[in-house]
Amino acid sequence: MKRITLLASPLIFGFALFSTAPRTAAQQDWSNYVRIGAYGLRVDNTDRIIADAQQTHVFGIEIDNDIPGRYESFVHPEEKLKAIQLLAAKAHAIGNHAFVYIAGTECITANRDQTPHTVAKEHPDWLQRKITGEPAIFGGGTAFWIAKGDEDVWISPYAPEWRKIYMQRVRQIAGTGIDGIYIDIPYWMTHFEGWEDSWASFDAYTVAAFKAHSGLDAKKEVKIGDFSDPHFRRWVSFRIDTITDFLREISSNAKSVNPQIKIIPEIYPGIEEEAVRVGSDVYSLYPVVDAVAHEYEFGSGDHMASSRSPLNWFNYQVGMHSFRAFAEGKATWILNYSWDGDKNVDRREAMMNLAMSEIMTGSNFWDAPGHSMAGSNDPSTRTKIFSWIHEHERTFYLPRKPIRPIGVYFSPQTRNFYAADFIGSYRGILILLMQEHLEFQVVTPHTLYQFNGTTLVLPDVRILSAEENNWLAHYANGRNRLIITGTDATQVGDKVNVTRFPQCPGKAYMEALHADFEHTAPEQQQQFLKALPSDSDILVTAGPHVASSIALVDAVPHVFFANFAGLKGGVNPVQTPQQDVQVSLRTAPSSSGYFLPFLGQIEELHGNQANGRISFRLPPIQKGAVFWYGRDSARREPSGN
Repeated sequence: MKRITLLASPLIFGFALFSTAPRTAAQQDWSNYVRIGAYGLRVDNTDRIIADAQQTHVFGIEIDNDIPGRYESFVHPEEKLKAIQLLAAKAHAIGNHAFVYIAGTECITANRDQTPHTVAKEHPDWLQRKITGEPAIFGGGTAFWIAKGDEDVWISPYAPEWRKIYMQRVRQIAGTGIDGIYIDIPYWMTHFEGWEDSWASFDAYTVAAFKAHSGLDAKKEVKIGDFSDPHFRRWVSFRIDTITDFLREISSNAKSVNPQIKIIPEIYPGIEEEAVRVGSDVYSLYPVVDAVAHEYEFGSGDHMASSRSPLNWFNYQVGMHSFRAFAEGKATWILNYSWDGDKNVDRREAMMNLAMSEIMTGSNFWDAPGHSMAGSNDPSTRTKIFSWIHEHERTFYLPRKPIRPIGVYFSPQTRNFYAADFIGSYRGILILLMQEHLEFQVVTPHTLYQFNGTTLVLPDVRILSAEENNWLAHYANGRNRLIITGTDATQVGDKVNVTRFPQCPGKAYMEALHADFEHTAPEQQQQFLKALPSDSDILVTAGPHVASSIALVDAVPHVFFANFAGLKGGVNPVQTPQQDVQVSLRTAPSSSGYFLPFLGQIEELHGNQANGRISFRLPPIQKGAVFWYGRDSARREPSGN
């Protein structure tokens, strides 16, 4: 986040939550391999941007030159378009790619008291509004990127004149040759103080669109904030569908000019309740865009890597693994922040911890200082991290495929209407599996038909469609294990391979982690562990403060380790090294064990063979590491970027 006729075509509401046929994973391209640095763009600083990107190994240059988010350039974009075109050409000349920042539904006018030309003064009908009619107008100090004296407004996606001009600007930007358009904050206004419970917007355009869609009067027939009200549930879904369609239309307009351009929204809500409130749900957005940049945060606090507790590090792991599942082969970019002046924490350690935690999930690292997108807390550390990621990029960013996973079901509808209960259970199950070092796979309604695991966990899933229930019945009839925790919304009868836990072990485990993280371990949920398969192909022995994930990369089994032991937010950013970590696998011909520590070099390991298996004792894991059993991934040539 920073520093029309209604539509030419009708809105497409209710993007399918459930896919009845296997979907093809996205083909990889430059967006899967980015190492992002951001820069403010002017016509006179393009050479400096290119030089810094080369020097610090940036691949994927973000430029901040917002056209529709600044009213002056929304009306007159010509100068900024020239700068974008110039930078794009120079990035391409060195084999790099660039993408430009634009705002979604926010627009700022500088020095509002000194001009008659502001959005609010000229187009008050465009503005989002509370149900009371209060418009979404703010000033300096409301957020750190709004300067004193400026007007900040949030616009309804249904304002027809604005939307028509906005899409024209998108097409013009696409015509510059830029590789991507990066859309920040495409939100309903619910995230500024005093607006959190507004469930906006109740402007005339939005209310009319909801009436046309549902037949309901949003101001009179919806019990705002009451999730038991079916009309409010329709309002919630309508708001999510609206933002999803807005991004779909941006993509369509941009690609009508440049079919290769990437559309990348920046979204702060992740899997939690915030997605429902602001209406930008990354699960719904991934199918209609090319990548998502997650400015991921949840709950309270400053969200800095330097201040995270070990439990929050695990919560972020849950979010990122979920995003990778939602993406289905598309790229997941993470714009999180490492350090913002904490005197007790070394900024370099915070940067390294953040990068390690992200790449171990297969997500792309964006280096940024403080709470700002552009710059770095330490350019030399950025260079070190980015050059190492480049050297080993295929290990981290080639597609990861499951081997024999335990599936954990993400139910978007349950999250939408029972967020607190579902997320507590969902997180608890996934963290338990990470700490027990069992292979897991996040499964969604989009990917059910592709799931080949023999065990599926439903963590307090309360809403299932007829299609989902039919699939689950077929799955259970195939003698696969179905584990239902908390509420049982399935129509699956009693079977020997169906286990029910009315008291969700995931929720209980999450509560125990909150109460005493240091002394909570998976064995405290023995009944749940006994319900899981006991014959894993890959056995990992490590401490519970290490998050592990297992997958095939380039047909070779890999284990990714993220070590959070010993970290203490605001006090200690240096992990306790993990000793005696072991991995046991079935033997394979012409294969060896390899170990790659974070920011280190590949080391070949020698294992002990017995009874058709081979066991490896790994070197100490400092921050993080990757183990694989096959061929040396150094043979995988970097992409050259």
